[in-house]
Amino acid sequence: MYQSKISGLGYYVPENIVTNDDLSKIIDTNDEWIQERTGIKERRHVVKGSGETTTTMGIKAAEIAIKRSGVAKEDIDFIVFATISPDYYFPGPGVMLQKELGLKTVGALDIRNQCSGFVYALSIADQYIKTGMYQNILIVGSELQSLGLDMTTRGRSVSVIFGDGAGAAVISRSADSSQGVLSTHLHSEGEHAKELSVLAPGMGGRWVTDILADNDPNDESYFPYMNGQFVFKNAVVRFSEVIHEGLAANNLQVSDIDMLIPHQANLRISQFIQKSLAYQMTKFSITFKSTATLRRLLFRLH
Repeated sequence: MYQSKISGLGYYVPENIVTNDDLSKIIDTNDEWIQERTGIKERRHVVKGSGETTTTMGIKAAEIAIKRSGVAKEDIDFIVFATISPDYYFPGPGVMLQKELGLKTVGALDIRNQCSGFVYALSIADQYIKTGMYQNILIVGSELQSLGLDMTTRGRSVSVIFGDGAGAAVISRSADSSQGVLSTHLHSEGEHAKELSVLAPGMGGRWVTDILADNDPNDESYFPYMNGQFVFKNAVVRFSEVIHEGLAANNLQVSDIDMLIPHQANLRISQFIQKSLAYQMTKFSITFKSTATLRRLLFRLH
């Protein structure tokens, strides 16, 4: 069994900054309300018509990750692309990324696991490398959410949170078993699927053609919906559980962790976990990006 490690990281966000005050001009909200509930001050949105897409953002992040990894592009064996906002319904952005990076005919796998997409991608790459299938895998998480949000007061519980951006990593085979990804831990709760969801298209047979035919201005099915209170309460419980699961799997204690880097679009959830684990702020890195980043995984850098 081989060991996998993160050999290079990269990210990209659009230049267009949208502040809470900017949103207050089109939505019944304000900076204080947003910060109190989410801790967010600003987010990045692509400019409509600029040509930026989920794939182009992913490419920019990937190029940085490859450069930092020291791995030649021709040595990339496989691609895993995580997104729920692809350029096309199909084919997925993985093959488009493969083409634009000139990665010949390497395999490209697209996954759609929402906020946890990047860690699912990492877990897949980790297993491919550990079993000896591949040596260097490029994983990308990229989302262009802003153009699909309900930018009205009706949709403010979601639209003040989500933004656009991409993250990428090169996962490589390591000769040092003491470094790299120690374990990943994946869980799902399908019973709560509708608490954070976009129901259309689909909805038991209702397709895009039906939405167009109905032309209902009050149809909210194609906008993201979130039961904020439920998601928050469930997140803090599951967040803590999986941290302890990862520690137990590697015979570690909370005190052994030098830094915890959570992926979370809500500062209040991260603060709750920080308090429950009695972490010092110097050990807790809080950075919000518009895409899924490293969550629910444990890896050793030294």
